[in-house]
Amino acid sequence: MSTTAVHRSLIAAFLALLAVVPLVQTVAELRRDDSPVVAQVFRERPTKESLAAFERRVEDASVAANALRPWMQAARFFGLHESGAKVLVGRGGQLFYAPGVDGITQRGRSLVPDALAATVAFRDALGERGIRLIVVPVPNKESVYPQWLSRASSPPEGIINPDARAFLEGCASAGVEAVDLFAAFREPDRMPYYLAHDTHWSPQGLAVAARAVAERVGLRGDVDFETREVTVRTHGDLVRMMRSPVIERHLVPEPVTVGQITAPTDAAPSPVLVLGDSFCRIFQNDEPRNAGFVSHLARELRMPVASLVNDGGAATLVRQELHRRPQLLDRKKVVVWVFTERDFRLATEGWQIVPLAKGP
Repeated sequence: MSTTAVHRSLIAAFLALLAVVPLVQTVAELRRDDSPVVAQVFRERPTKESLAAFERRVEDASVAANALRPWMQAARFFGLHESGAKVLVGRGGQLFYAPGVDGITQRGRSLVPDALAATVAFRDALGERGIRLIVVPVPNKESVYPQWLSRASSPPEGIINPDARAFLEGCASAGVEAVDLFAAFREPDRMPYYLAHDTHWSPQGLAVAARAVAERVGLRGDVDFETREVTVRTHGDLVRMMRSPVIERHLVPEPVTVGQITAPTDAAPSPVLVLGDSFCRIFQNDEPRNAGFVSHLARELRMPVASLVNDGGAATLVRQELHRRPQLLDRKKVVVWVFTERDFRLATEGWQIVPLAKGP
């Protein structure tokens, strides 16, 4: 076959491939009695936001992408140690949340001024009711273990994220009580404080955090909570972010042994209310339950602890929920506000000032 014929054959195959994908997509949508997704672009005025949303809808609805993406993701992960836009593969198989790493390593708009303004306003509003506020920024995994991410990094001697450092310094200047988990997590010879395939802390990490917060709260009850060791096996949230069942089937779930509190620890009449995000949800509302931060804080305080949790929404959404449920502040003496470090750049809904509603 001549060179010209080979070139023409390759061009024809390429054009056929370009034609087959939208044709298969259209046929699949018509068989489901759905109107073609591509037609939706003509139903609304084109703006930057509407076109971006349209692009996401096309990607999510793509039959070809949904069929091939899991296999391509698996090939990249196992063959090249690459895992897409949201996940970074570190040393020893450690996984990291890429946007969180970007918040430390790249320049971008800091939300710290808004976070400080919202924190001071929240502290003052609670103070008018005689309630203390204690803020607990939870470090990202890469802030505690940069050496897991890169061989060129070493264990940190201080806070490496300027946003986190500025927030804690701002709290100190404004007289806001804060727990410095960055310092608490710099213990020598420690067990890993974070899960290998997850953005969240390990049972050892949450136990250290619970002790540090309990020491700052300063209250003590008289309830002795018993614990029992329970082992769970699960894929971390970073594995699920790769959106590849193929990876999940071939990646061994991480075994995690947690201390489960055998008696209920969450009670509304408690003088302590915890506001938090998924760091307060993991092991607490998830399997095996009653083994997360809230339960271990209750064990350290020797009293039940009330909680209000919003996944990914500790910066603003959880306070908006508190506004809608003012009864949660009845007879409270302390509010512990737990949020992740990456919210200084990536907070859902930003850091809004949310007033407290009047109680019943």
